[in-house]
Amino acid sequence: MGSSMSKSSSKAGGRADGPTGSTAAAVLDLNVGGMDCAACAAAVEKAVCPLPGVRQVQVDVVKGRVRVEREGSRGQSDIARAIRGAGYTVEVDAKPAAPAIAPRVWSAAISGLLLGLGMLAGNSRLAIPVLFLSALVGSIYVVPRAIRALRVGSLDINILVTLASIGAMILGEWSEAAAVMFLFAIAQLLETWAMGRARRAIQALMQLAPSEATVLRDGQLAKVPVGSVKVGETVLVRPGERLPLDGVITAGESVVDQATITGESVPVTKDSGGEVFAGTINGHGALEVRVTHHAEDTTLARIMHAVEEAQSTRAPTQSLVDRFAKVYTPAVVGLAALIAVIPPLAMGGEWATWLYRALALLVIACPCALVISTPVTIVSGLTGAARAGVLIKGGAQLEAAGRLSTIAFDKTGTLTLGRLQLTDVIPLNGLGSRELIGLAAGVDRHSEHPVARAVVHAAVRDGITPVESTAFTALPGRGARAIVAGKPIFIGNMRICSDLGTCRDEVHRTIEALEAQGKTAILLSDEAEPLGVLAIADEPRPKARENLDAIRASGVRRIVMLTGDNLAVARRVGSELGVDDVRAGLLPADKQVAVAGLREQGERVGVVGDGVNDAPALAAADIGIAMGAAGSHVALETADIVLMSDDLGQVAQTIARSRRTVRIVKENITFALAIKVVFLGLALAGMATLWMAVAADMGASLAVILNGLRALHHPQNQA
Repeated sequence: MGSSMSKSSSKAGGRADGPTGSTAAAVLDLNVGGMDCAACAAAVEKAVCPLPGVRQVQVDVVKGRVRVEREGSRGQSDIARAIRGAGYTVEVDAKPAAPAIAPRVWSAAISGLLLGLGMLAGNSRLAIPVLFLSALVGSIYVVPRAIRALRVGSLDINILVTLASIGAMILGEWSEAAAVMFLFAIAQLLETWAMGRARRAIQALMQLAPSEATVLRDGQLAKVPVGSVKVGETVLVRPGERLPLDGVITAGESVVDQATITGESVPVTKDSGGEVFAGTINGHGALEVRVTHHAEDTTLARIMHAVEEAQSTRAPTQSLVDRFAKVYTPAVVGLAALIAVIPPLAMGGEWATWLYRALALLVIACPCALVISTPVTIVSGLTGAARAGVLIKGGAQLEAAGRLSTIAFDKTGTLTLGRLQLTDVIPLNGLGSRELIGLAAGVDRHSEHPVARAVVHAAVRDGITPVESTAFTALPGRGARAIVAGKPIFIGNMRICSDLGTCRDEVHRTIEALEAQGKTAILLSDEAEPLGVLAIADEPRPKARENLDAIRASGVRRIVMLTGDNLAVARRVGSELGVDDVRAGLLPADKQVAVAGLREQGERVGVVGDGVNDAPALAAADIGIAMGAAGSHVALETADIVLMSDDLGQVAQTIARSRRTVRIVKENITFALAIKVVFLGLALAGMATLWMAVAADMGASLAVILNGLRALHHPQNQA
């Protein structure tokens, strides 16, 4: 995939671009069938680039897509004609058909059978015709492509293998000629299968949302295409069905498997008012859902659009490999020509010997394995991340995430839950803890203040019934008051006990100790004496410390907290989580400055926030990571990496996936180059036969594809 040739420095970014210079540019996306290797990409480029007005061509072999940027608003008929002329099919409004494997299987099988018969025939007169027929059957898919590649001036493996086989026939090496074509047919068959697997993995993501929805219209249920459902209409989702569109539940209760969007392994309970997403799976209950987004604007649709855009971008390693290959191939072909001619002319070598060595070198010259090694791995990494609920915006971002040395976290809602929790209950005057909570909740149940809601929530969570209270009165700046069992009960800050005259040294010390920990302390009192102290705080997420340790284990050296909260609160949370550097009292602009400062120190910085409020810091980082972005279209558009769920563990998993993907890319490049170096040496020494060269080159291509497909899997499941 991703082999591209630019006629200008402009970048195709959509279906239609604005003016570039003085001429408007149009972008055409075409589905192209029959592409299964890097040579295919080169052939398509060579065919399309010379056309009038073409500025840039991007060929994605894995997805079977060709994107062409050209001047003006010309049609696509000449482009389609050029691609067909290069030997590939073009479908404007349909997915490209996968290369047919069955005919390739028959071709390889018959070629192999004839090769075996020819070799068994020995020196008989039947041997040469049978071996020639074996080579002919094996070349059914090779020679036509070689001819088309020659027409467009593309030097690909089909040409090199064809020349090698013809050369072997001229030298009288009939078994070698047939073996070359048979092995190449086998290699193409295996490569087509492997590429098809990568393609199917991507297409599986695009088939998550159902094509039809059951809509309630005029009191009747009707099954209609999802594209015709309007925002505001109500759809019925039965147990076990996938949700067709994004929406809000208006009736019913169920559990919903959101793994396709958020990567969460455990289904989530949803009831009236809950937000749901297209492509997720309804559990045991029927749901009525009010549609909030059109089919083309759902969270799933935006994810798929972003994944497609990500796969069309080029990672730095991929660009480097492509540039190297464009120099390497002509250089080795030139070397092969010199080897065929110079030793016989200058040193009296045998023409047949040196021509044979040159032919072997020609086959080895094609950099298929090298060129395909990076894009298959990067696409697999991006697709695997999307399956896990992590959207990475491109190969460059995938590589960069694997090199992060510092992660800066926003505190509220990122490292913490973002909502106040009751943390401490200290009864006084002989009350029990549950009695104190019930009394406090009885007063606070009339209040909408966040602190009061935290107290009531704690009572409900622990099964404590709030006491009955009347005559609730808010006391601005101090707290609240209500009548319980005929007497007034007060709840609030230290000013309450000062006003009532019920303060004690013990109460003062308790409140000061809690506030020193960054907690909000509240006092419950009657008119005569204090009844107890409660503390409220925004608590860290469950397993937050464990997740930060996992981030360190993935290779990040330093974890920083950036928060607008006060220093006491920030230090409490930072200490509890083991954060290396706590910076508090920061405005959004201050966070941006802090991130810039870290980068000036030589750190590669990732910032984790909500994708909206932390936009300046996210923009200043090497990689901006938006967390909990399911349903947030702003985050989907702005962040480099989007974690669809609120799971902090996805940060460590994403870094581990990125490092593993980059490691696989390096393994592939090293392996491909090593094979080339070894066989170049063997060819020059006369120790490499033609069939060995074909087996090595195509075997290497298949090996790097299969190795690259490992990036589809979770980094903890596959080493």
